Amino acid sequence: MKPILLKGGRLVDPASGHDAVADVLVRDGIVAEAGAGLDATGAEVVDCDRLVVSPGFADLHVHLREPGREDAETIETGSMAAALGGYTAVCPMPNTDPPADNAGVVEMVAARGREIGLVELFPVGAVTVARAGEQLAELGAMARSAAAVDTFSDDGNPIREARLLRRALEYARAFDAVIADHCEDHSLTEGAQMHEGELSGLLGLRGWPAAAEDMVVARDLMLAELTGGRLHLCHLSTAGAVELVRAAKARGVRVTAEAAPHHFTLTDAALASYDPVFKVNPPLRGKADVEAVRQGLADGTIDAIATDHAPHTREDKEVELAAAPPGMLGLQTALGLAITELVEPGWLTLPQAIERLTAGPARCRRLPGHGGPVTAGAPANLTVFDPAATWTVRGAELASRSRNTPFEGRELHGRVVHTILRGRPTVRDGQLVEAGS
Repeated sequence: MKPILLKGGRLVDPASGHDAVADVLVRDGIVAEAGAGLDATGAEVVDCDRLVVSPGFADLHVHLREPGREDAETIETGSMAAALGGYTAVCPMPNTDPPADNAGVVEMVAARGREIGLVELFPVGAVTVARAGEQLAELGAMARSAAAVDTFSDDGNPIREARLLRRALEYARAFDAVIADHCEDHSLTEGAQMHEGELSGLLGLRGWPAAAEDMVVARDLMLAELTGGRLHLCHLSTAGAVELVRAAKARGVRVTAEAAPHHFTLTDAALASYDPVFKVNPPLRGKADVEAVRQGLADGTIDAIATDHAPHTREDKEVELAAAPPGMLGLQTALGLAITELVEPGWLTLPQAIERLTAGPARCRRLPGHGGPVTAGAPANLTVFDPAATWTVRGAELASRSRNTPFEGRELHGRVVHTILRGRPTVRDGQLVEAGS
């Protein structure tokens, strides 16, 4: 590969605390040097004036649908969307068909990602066999597999039985793995279509109370404290859940948490349209919850922005609300939403937002070579973006095989210009780069 010199950009590297104009020289897949006034004979010089250079983004929570639902998304189309969104690492969830509850499936997913070569995949394994919540899956075998799985989740299926979750946390300690839970008490949410509140009553839609999330978050935190295990909480959406995590971290509980862009951007008011594109799990909440999620990201209670990228076919989504599956696209809009909804209104500084997209996710699970720091000898996984660029979201122009974005027609600030995976450009000037070119 020809050396690349990223020249004159604002290097924001939260892992090292660096935030200043600097050049970055990439050679043989690694960062050869980072600093002011660099020169390299024979290198491709990329002008980064007025652009931001950062570690490549990492997403802890995506649905790539392969194997099983390739009509909605494939590892290839999901990888394309990820690269265009500035991601160099993503973590596919295990709700595939067959489910990723054994070494064979997680190894296939990781290998397919390597074959495509646009983004590095770190599969999440299922906690229980078939994600049924009855019997622990082969956690040790998945951890020892070529995929080296270190995070396990039943994803949309919360672990209902406290004893089983305790066993999982204790067992995972043997290899310092993470148990990630989707916090929902199904006995309170059966048949729910949206957040329970005044609006759900006015619309005549069955509501999903915030307590259904808060109760399970509280239980999970107590079990993590009891076992000393590593707990990760997926897509926090309520003010109560954020406060519970804040208090648990103050007590020293080994917990990390993520929030999805739609939960710091949209409210339940969007459901007044009855449009299934706004149906998501957990649901869009009220204004106070949105502000609590923003504050949690600002003060570090919530470690990471994770998209919960969930593609669905037009046939699946364009039905009446009750019949539609929950989920939204997210990989190509995450940066723009973070800048537009968090940085520009003053909730987070730009370095803080970048931290929640890079070093924050790397703090939640092992992502070797990702999250920074951008220093000599480190793998060259980098994102270059224009924080001032303005663009309009058009589902038809996204790389995903599906089109279910809730931000159709929305104007956002901040767009990816270049993405570099282990020294090779995967996106150049906002366009995908074909392998070998």
